[in-house]
Amino acid sequence: MSLGNKTRARFAEPVESLLRIKGATVWSIGPDATVYDAIEMMAEKGIGALPVVSGGALTGMISERDYTRKIILQGRNSRDTPVSEIMTSPVKSVSPSDSLDDCMRIMTQEKIRHLPVVAGGELTGMLSIGDVVKWMIQMQDHTIGQLERYIAGEYPT
Repeated sequence: MSLGNKTRARFAEPVESLLRIKGATVWSIGPDATVYDAIEMMAEKGIGALPVVSGGALTGMISERDYTRKIILQGRNSRDTPVSEIMTSPVKSVSPSDSLDDCMRIMTQEKIRHLPVVAGGELTGMLSIGDVVKWMIQMQDHTIGQLERYIAGEYPT
C-alpha cells in the first residue's frame, strides 16, 4: 500500500474509532421538556445540540439553530414550548461501523453539524463536525510526518 492509500484508509476508519478516543458520553433530553431546559443543558455542557430521546429511542434533535429559527425569530416563548414542537425529525444518524468519510459527506450534504451514532436502535454516541474535522487533521498530520520520514530516508525503498 502506498503512503497515499494509507491516508485514504484512515479517513475510511469507522466511527467507533473516533468514539473510542472522544468518548461516547451523550447527553439527551425528552420531547416533553421545554426548549428553555434544552438550551440550559446545552449551555451547561458546552454543546450545540441534543438528541431527543423517548422510550429509549432517538426521536429528534434540537440545536441552537432550531432555537434561533423556531423560537427567537418566530417570537415564541422557550419556557412554554416543548422540545417536540421545534425538534428536527426524522434524524440523520450513522452506525459505529460507518466511515468518517460517510459522516463528513452526510454532514455536508444535509448541512448539519451534529450526527447521532445509533447501534441496534440505541443511541451510542454523538459526533460534531468539529470532532470529524479534528480527526481528519490529526490523520493528515500523521501522514505528513510519515512522508517527511520517508523523504529523509528513514524508510527502506
